[in-house]
Amino acid sequence: MEKMMRLASLLLLTTALSACTVGPDYQRPATVLTPTYATPVATQAADATWWHRFDDPLLDRIVDKVLAQNLDIAAASARIAQSRAAAKAAGAALLPAIGAAGSASSASQSLHSPFGAAANQLGFPRGYELYELGAQASWEIDLFGGLARQRQAAVAGLQASTADEAAVRLSVVAETVDAYLQLRGLQARLDVAERQLAVQRALTDLIRQRVVQGLSADRDLNRAMGDAEGVEASLVPLRMAIAGQVNRLDVLMGQQAGSGRADLFSATPIPAAIIPTGSANPADLMRRRPDVVAAERRVAAANARIGAALADYYPKLSLGGLLGFASVGTAALFAGDAVQASGGLGLRWRLFDFGRVDAEVAGARGGEAEALALYRSTVLHATEDVENAFVRLAEGRNEVTTLERQVAVLRQARAQAQSAYESGAVALIELLDADRMLLAASDRLVEARAGEARASVAAIRALGGGYQEV
Repeated sequence: MEKMMRLASLLLLTTALSACTVGPDYQRPATVLTPTYATPVATQAADATWWHRFDDPLLDRIVDKVLAQNLDIAAASARIAQSRAAAKAAGAALLPAIGAAGSASSASQSLHSPFGAAANQLGFPRGYELYELGAQASWEIDLFGGLARQRQAAVAGLQASTADEAAVRLSVVAETVDAYLQLRGLQARLDVAERQLAVQRALTDLIRQRVVQGLSADRDLNRAMGDAEGVEASLVPLRMAIAGQVNRLDVLMGQQAGSGRADLFSATPIPAAIIPTGSANPADLMRRRPDVVAAERRVAAANARIGAALADYYPKLSLGGLLGFASVGTAALFAGDAVQASGGLGLRWRLFDFGRVDAEVAGARGGEAEALALYRSTVLHATEDVENAFVRLAEGRNEVTTLERQVAVLRQARAQAQSAYESGAVALIELLDADRMLLAASDRLVEARAGEARASVAAIRALGGGYQEV
């Protein structure tokens, strides 16, 4: 009874001591940002499936496949599993460890050895079999919170890995949508060039007839043919770029480049730009950007590691115990007099190793300072991403509007130039110049439309893509 009271008193004492946790308690870093962005852009409520708003069923199917099969996302998910296991192990370190053990051994002593000779003279058997069975337990008492701080660091690391996975998913989905929009933009540019090539060839045929009739010189025909060849040559880099985007989408979908979905090579209109989804308050980036959340969680983990390092200045206590049976025969293994038990209290203290502890604490503080600087840098880069995306989106809309007006005017000017050329009022060079100007403006227009749609994706990505800190 007295032993039980002593053990209970010891447990109460150690429990009370373990309530003392050294090291700084974590405070989320304060970051002051302006209430609005410098470039005003209308936004909608956060939407985690924002790509559906492009109203493109093929794009929806591609993104679904990317989310299911992309290898970067799979690797990020695997890192979450590793962090979860580390957090679980750190939590288990706070609890007693209990294990079972059993053994059976056979021995025969030499009569010429000191032990064998002494046993023989005392009448003990030369050979024997020993059976042992029991349970043992150990528990490191977290007197000064070192293990608790390690668990806090591991949990924060798990949260950082989870946010990292969300950041990878957002990045991969945004890259997929961007590649799709680039593909549709390139196909639209190819269509413009092919239609212009048809116009150039029709003009070449017209000039050829005029040459036969003696109404135009050979140099006009050669000039028209040269312009047509130049337009045809411009198709080659567009076709190469289209193949490159299809291969890019193949890899994003987790399949071999060159698989080449047939429906991707079939041109469709460029999806119109969408209104960005997310908060227009810069302060919300701390909760809506997964990369910012991950960086903040790494600060929390680094802060907890300071406490874990400081705990090594103090002694560590551990309890150990064994309860089981031991017998030289199986018949009496579970008899009352075969019971064996032991218990003890261990002390470990790095009393003469404070130089290394000092270095470890300094390293932990340096790690926190680094994590804090990286967090603040991540926040600033996040605001840069948003501002740049907003500028691109706003200016992209202006560019599209201006180019639409330009193309309409140049198309009318081109028709007027052809009529004037056919009536002999202007030289061929004026018609060819009108063609070149119309082709260039039309190409810029479809590129600007694709750029505007891509800018809306960049804005959504910069705002966090519907992510919300848990």
